[in-house]
Amino acid sequence: MDRPQSTTHASTSSRVMALVWVVIAVLLLVDVLLRGEGRSAWVASAVLVASVAGVYLVWLRPRVVSTERGLRMINPLRETFVPWSAVVWVDVTDVLRVHTPGGIVRSWPLRETKRARVRENLRRDSGLADAADDDSDPAGQRPVDVVARQLRRDAERYKARPLSGPIRDVGEAGPAALGAEDAPQTMVPVEVIVVLAVTAVFFVGALVLA
Repeated sequence: MDRPQSTTHASTSSRVMALVWVVIAVLLLVDVLLRGEGRSAWVASAVLVASVAGVYLVWLRPRVVSTERGLRMINPLRETFVPWSAVVWVDVTDVLRVHTPGGIVRSWPLRETKRARVRENLRRDSGLADAADDDSDPAGQRPVDVVARQLRRDAERYKARPLSGPIRDVGEAGPAALGAEDAPQTMVPVEVIVVLAVTAVFFVGALVLA
């Protein structure tokens, strides 16, 4: 059975930095396990493991996935599924935002880093500047604006030929999409709970054993 089509949007620079730190942390952890002794070694190990978990949750995990059913807005601790029928508009201020009838869903990883551009976006959001132009050349747009433009076009395309029926497969649009109809759904995924629980157990255990 063919897997549903999807496109993932994430911060490349954040992921590269995260992978670099994970490699460094693993090397340091190996060094501590081989040469460290006593309380300081246990504490250092706990801190390194906690840092890897934090990097995974904050830098590696967050992303926005455009699926045939809707948008998966994956942030550090929560995941929100926004069905295409609930997508009113997608824009960028300081971060990429998905407007829905019930409010705005903000993306953690896709953010604007240039302060002047953030100020311009905020002025546009308050009606003091012209709205985004989907006909402008993508080569002249900043990366997050290009993503917002692509998601607006995805919304138009999928709204024109919507898939019917409830979502029953996690692989189709993520865990937050299960049973979704026409409104966004938010949840704390099991993987987040597992990562936090394992990290907490290891940290507490390391301090006790130290």
